[in-house]
Amino acid sequence: MRMSSPTASLAHSQLSLDEVTKRYDDHVVLDRVSLTVKPGEKAGVIGDNGSGKSTLLRLIAGVESADNGDVTVTAPGGIGYLPQRLELPAGATVKDVLDRAFADLREVERKLHEAEDALVDDDPRLLETYGDLLAEFEARGGYEADARADAALHGLGLPGLDRARAVDTLSGGERSRLALAATLAAAPELLLLDEPTNDLDDQAVDWLEKRLREHRGTVVVITHDRAFLEAVTSAILEVDPDRRTVNRYGNGYQGYLTAKAAARARWEQEYEDHLQEIARQEKLAENAGRMLASIASKGPWAFSGSEHHRARSSSTATSGKARNANERLRRLRENPVPAPPEPLRFTASLAVGGEEAPAGPDGPLTEISGVEVAGRLRIDALAIAPGERLLVTGPNGAGKSTLLRVLAGDLTPDRGTVRLAAHTGWLRQDETPKHPRRSVLAEFAEGRPGHPDEYAEQLLALGLFRASELELPVGSLSVGQRRRIDVARLVTRPVDLLLLDEPTNHLSPLLVEELEEALAQYTGAVVTVTHDRRMRRGFKGTHLELRDGAPFAG
Repeated sequence: MRMSSPTASLAHSQLSLDEVTKRYDDHVVLDRVSLTVKPGEKAGVIGDNGSGKSTLLRLIAGVESADNGDVTVTAPGGIGYLPQRLELPAGATVKDVLDRAFADLREVERKLHEAEDALVDDDPRLLETYGDLLAEFEARGGYEADARADAALHGLGLPGLDRARAVDTLSGGERSRLALAATLAAAPELLLLDEPTNDLDDQAVDWLEKRLREHRGTVVVITHDRAFLEAVTSAILEVDPDRRTVNRYGNGYQGYLTAKAAARARWEQEYEDHLQEIARQEKLAENAGRMLASIASKGPWAFSGSEHHRARSSSTATSGKARNANERLRRLRENPVPAPPEPLRFTASLAVGGEEAPAGPDGPLTEISGVEVAGRLRIDALAIAPGERLLVTGPNGAGKSTLLRVLAGDLTPDRGTVRLAAHTGWLRQDETPKHPRRSVLAEFAEGRPGHPDEYAEQLLALGLFRASELELPVGSLSVGQRRRIDVARLVTRPVDLLLLDEPTNHLSPLLVEELEEALAQYTGAVVTVTHDRRMRRGFKGTHLELRDGAPFAG
């Protein structure tokens, strides 16, 4: 957590990168990145997990240095940097964290008191120094700093937090909120925030959105929260892991989606045009070949005088057409327009019910009765119909993931009966790979007949991995990359019931949008557990709220 200079009345910051490259050993993370963030702009940084978003923010914050290029950051009203991983001093108190945030302001306040004590009525120089320090202290909101800290702690769900309390006694989520509150209370002109909505409930996120919208300085924020991007940002910076660069999109999150849709449409059109041009040149070459064969079959003896001359000219022209068409075909095939990734599609297996208790066309797909998992889940009855949508909500520890494990057949309850769906697909939360040395392709093909190489084309067609990544060991992948393997397996296997446990975690916003579109077209049943506010707001179906492991009626 790095902070300086508590406030600025207006946005004067300058932020630009010019041909910036950053590598770790031989791995290039960012390559010749150039971008500008305007004073007062609210820029959201997005991209796949592990693409280099945090590296970009560290470069801007000055925590790391670029290997090449220039990073220019000036903020007269100070910089506040909140990393995703906090490094708070051991034994520190809440007051220590806040004082650390207010370090620059406290220094101005100290100098102000010294100047006040040294005031001599007839010394204009001391009066001028005191006046300058007082003006700076007031401009930075020095008198309101503690009140801002109280307001931020309250808004982020830590009201009345004891300043003498040791930070070590706080939970991980409470420490994150404390650090965020301190950064905001310092009110720097330039705010650099890495995943600030982690560990916040909906009410705290709403408060944070309002606070950042009202911030008169510049904000650069990394987040996967699409609702947050929609509510706060005026520009999107997308980190492209393929080209290791950063693309800028205006008009906020909706502008980003519009631009992406337009780019996809252009790609599809270019690909279609490419195929049509190949077909056209093939037809030209074929026609020219037939004409040459026809001329050759008649032979020179078939013509005499002027006819012989015309036949020879026709043969030469036709040969030229054939050569041109074949040359054009060669160039087209050597420089193909790649096929756009196939849209994600979930497929229902059309099988309903298990072998022991098959369901009728109007019966439940899966059903549990009198189920209890000691200390974690208790449900008297739950039936899920074919094609149903069920959203499961509740506080952490209420049993949401436990319910999905029961429905997946992964956990046998202590009591009660469970009738499982015939074919279930389950997207788990973050999971350590069981076979870390297994390749991406082998992990995708696991459980399928034949050799993994037989499934390379199917996986590549989804656009979730590049060909160069198929042999990477899954243990070396980021959480987001491992999740993409799980998504790929789900969309390429027919299932009756999809169980989605925080499906938007660690995925880029654009991939989440594709995932939602695929779910909208899916005819099977879906049970979803999610904190994603945008997904919850757009949900249409049945709602089950769990409290302390049991359903709540209300």
